[in-house]
Amino acid sequence: MNDVSKRREFLKFGAAGLATAGLAAAASTTSVRQAAAQASSDSLLRTVLDRGSILVGTGSTNAPWHFENEAGELVGMDITMGRILAKALFDDESKVEFVLQDPAQRIPNVTTGKVDVSIQFMTMSSQRAQLINFSRPYYVEGVALLSRPDAEVKTFDQMKAKGAEARISILQNVDAENSVHAVLPEAQVMQIDTQANVLQALESQRVDAAAVDLSTVRWLVARNPDRYFDAGKQWNTMLYGAALRQGDLDWLSFVNTAFTVGMFGHETALYDKAFKDFFGLEAPARVPGFPTI
Repeated sequence: MNDVSKRREFLKFGAAGLATAGLAAAASTTSVRQAAAQASSDSLLRTVLDRGSILVGTGSTNAPWHFENEAGELVGMDITMGRILAKALFDDESKVEFVLQDPAQRIPNVTTGKVDVSIQFMTMSSQRAQLINFSRPYYVEGVALLSRPDAEVKTFDQMKAKGAEARISILQNVDAENSVHAVLPEAQVMQIDTQANVLQALESQRVDAAAVDLSTVRWLVARNPDRYFDAGKQWNTMLYGAALRQGDLDWLSFVNTAFTVGMFGHETALYDKAFKDFFGLEAPARVPGFPTI
């Protein structure tokens, strides 16, 4: 570009526009690997791209988040989020290695480098954020009421009207009674030792509803609508996020970008299919215009 042309471009677009045009030209000739080389020398972004696959710590026994299907394949919403990262990194959702771990190892395996990221229905909290970085949330969990479709009392309004006669099962914990009474202040609360027994109390009609995770309600209702019913009440919001090691902003920024594009951008097919498969729902429509993400 000669001096006259440069001046015309400057007058047409201004200095910022000319700089942007130059950056765009440079970007068009930069490969993914060259771009990754701009990351910090010790960033996992470089390491993962050089390795050719991503190591994702997760579980295998908690549907709909991570479990084996009838073909013995590891599936679930957490598994899908790992595949979204692989797709963003390599344009290939299969380039991911899932490292099975106990929930207690979600943070240690990230901080020691055994995995690149833990995606295992991990509730975001200020205490945990002192130890690891969290990605942007990929699901808003909560407590919900699961009832029976053949029950005389099956909706939240009916349970509320039943007052002190309503019976609710919930997994035993220090906040169990307060949690139920936050929405059904008069209900009888039956604290039970295991989640399986919480559901068994409902199936045997010893309780009107079971207070369980919203994702569990959606999963069970989608798979067994003849046995389970969504009573229509959700509360006590909790956020699920992926765990990453601290001190690596390049890696954190990439994971956040990949999740955002995979959930709200132009590559939502994996997330939308998983949302339908595991929760029985269509993902909310993304409307172009003012950002709502």
